[in-house]
Amino acid sequence: MDAFPRMTPEEAAELIHDGDLVAFSGFTPAGAPKAVPGAVAERASQLHTLGQPFQIRVLTGASTGRTVDDVLAEADAISWRAPYQSSRPLRERVNDGRVSFVDMHISHLPQSVMFGFLGKIDVAVVEAAEVTSDGRVYLTTSIGASPTFLHAADKVIIEVNRQQSRQISEMADIMIPKPPPYRPAVDLDHPLQRIGKTYVRIDPEKIVAVVETDICDQLGEFTPPDAASQAIAAHVVAFLHEELATGRVPRNFLPLQSGVGNVSNAVMHGIGASPDIPDFFMYSEVLQSSAFELLRSGRLRGASTCALTLSPAHMDELVEQIDFYAPRLVLRPQEISNNPAVIRQLGVIAMNTALEVDIYGHVNSTHVCGRSMFNGIGGSGDFARNAYLSIFVCPSIAKRGKISTIVPMCTHVDHNEHSVEVVVTEHGLADLRGLAPRQRAQRIIECCAHPVYRDYLTAYLCDSGLGHIRHDLQRCFELHRNLEECGSMLPDAAPELFTPGRIDQPTVSLPEGCFHGANAMPADAD
Repeated sequence: MDAFPRMTPEEAAELIHDGDLVAFSGFTPAGAPKAVPGAVAERASQLHTLGQPFQIRVLTGASTGRTVDDVLAEADAISWRAPYQSSRPLRERVNDGRVSFVDMHISHLPQSVMFGFLGKIDVAVVEAAEVTSDGRVYLTTSIGASPTFLHAADKVIIEVNRQQSRQISEMADIMIPKPPPYRPAVDLDHPLQRIGKTYVRIDPEKIVAVVETDICDQLGEFTPPDAASQAIAAHVVAFLHEELATGRVPRNFLPLQSGVGNVSNAVMHGIGASPDIPDFFMYSEVLQSSAFELLRSGRLRGASTCALTLSPAHMDELVEQIDFYAPRLVLRPQEISNNPAVIRQLGVIAMNTALEVDIYGHVNSTHVCGRSMFNGIGGSGDFARNAYLSIFVCPSIAKRGKISTIVPMCTHVDHNEHSVEVVVTEHGLADLRGLAPRQRAQRIIECCAHPVYRDYLTAYLCDSGLGHIRHDLQRCFELHRNLEECGSMLPDAAPELFTPGRIDQPTVSLPEGCFHGANAMPADAD
């Protein structure tokens, strides 16, 4: 490391100029740089005070949290951003037009970077546990797109974080596929199989600064599972048990993928607590605290992931018991963790969250009312389209019942009906396999919609004319218009209908036919 210029964060920030395309490490806040982005934000604020322009174009592996997206957005230092974010300040600027945002499938990003689809990367700012004089960079709690950023960037700034254990980097399995048309298939037959190296090697001449830090990953806290999340988890567990019992899922089970958030945490906890589900592996893009606890207990036999999104206590335990955890964890680049061919080959069962689901099974996971960006598609499309089973979960209502997540037509579609096989809310589970559109609609309304909205949705389906997919183009967004005009999708619904006891009461008793797809069609389906 002594071979490279040592700089303060402020000195390193001077190497980044207005209009630069800057790539930051991080996949979730795990492994994101902690010091240089803040110094860049401070420099931007100072220049703006002097009336001088300063904004950069920002690439990351996924979301980054407070230390990158928040501080840069609050300083109005971002003009363009890709491919995924979960920052409130940045989201506000995306939706009011101050920041141009490109939402992308996570697996597509590295190739887009390598072939210049997004422009030339001027500077990469990457957190590492160590960098050697010959250009070996040992990454920390996430791999993400950092290997690609390091290779593609003109200049590299390394944040060496003394808070991050060097032992964590030994879990890395880094390989960058050859470019097409000479790209061979990824030779990966098991979630824990290793096919790469524990470091990224780059030309050391590109490293223009090393900044030392001693700061933990800035991870947010997840809230305890509520009753609705617990009910969703119970439905998913019952479904997977049914699939095992009938032989539709192999007896030794299949690797699981789970999205990020409180509902996903609850589902993983429920799966781990069920004696009907055998011990299992994960092939996913993040490892959250709920999965870590299953790893500790032995229910989770091992996990391939892109990032360790763990609480500080769990990170401490990981380091203290590294001999136990290291053989059970593999950290991969996102073009491998989210590789469609590997997902299909391993037979991954994918479980992701939705903002809204329409009655035919289209899923919106990114845009509120079709206009306002929430976070982005992330890796859900990589997994949903290629999974052995594609499951989407969400509560049936939001904003204490003012919003139904089950609607006649999605205002934005990220996952079409061809990629959505199972929909789950706290009220039930709809297995859509083998069902034609009208049958899918009946199943989703019966099993997943909140009772207060079922009559409206049923009437909409019955009144919507003929067609393979039946829609009334005059009314398909009526609920959304009501929400904007009246503050509620059903403005005449009595508030007491949405009391917590009513909407959150968990149940695992499903209407007949909610498991078996075409083998149990409603009698009135046509």
